[in-house]
Amino acid sequence: MKVMSTSKGIGGQLTDFRKLVEASKRITFVGSVGFCTPFAELMAYVIRGSAMEMNFVPDTRLEDARSIISTPSGMQLGELADFHADTVVLLGGLAMPKIGIEPVKTKEMIDSILEGSEKKLIIGVCFQSIFQNQKWPDTIDFDFIIDADLTSEVKQP
Repeated sequence: MKVMSTSKGIGGQLTDFRKLVEASKRITFVGSVGFCTPFAELMAYVIRGSAMEMNFVPDTRLEDARSIISTPSGMQLGELADFHADTVVLLGGLAMPKIGIEPVKTKEMIDSILEGSEKKLIIGVCFQSIFQNQKWPDTIDFDFIIDADLTSEVKQP
């Protein structure tokens, strides 16, 4: 894979994401329940003032798609929503083996989300190359993957 840009920290990751979706009209984030939801809300936060509509699909359950809305407490899941979009953002939790979601099933779901859209954009957002390690690009035609490396330290003063 060709490296398009390099950035540091969560701010860099969010800036890269904002640039990639600037022409999108409707974004559907897809991620594992619980683990990915806050990441979808965080990414939605950086585009909150735009005219883009945003939704979240838990796992691959299209019937459970919910809007992502701006509230005084930040971005949160709202009411049931139409899952169709011109941009799909797959979150890395989907590819974790213990979650049990297959890339072939995910590709079918992506086709449903993008159905009828003239412009189609598929972005993966993950940590530590989970999509590549689990070979998801062999099945899913990502336009971009934002891959971050997570390092943490526990310190005691």
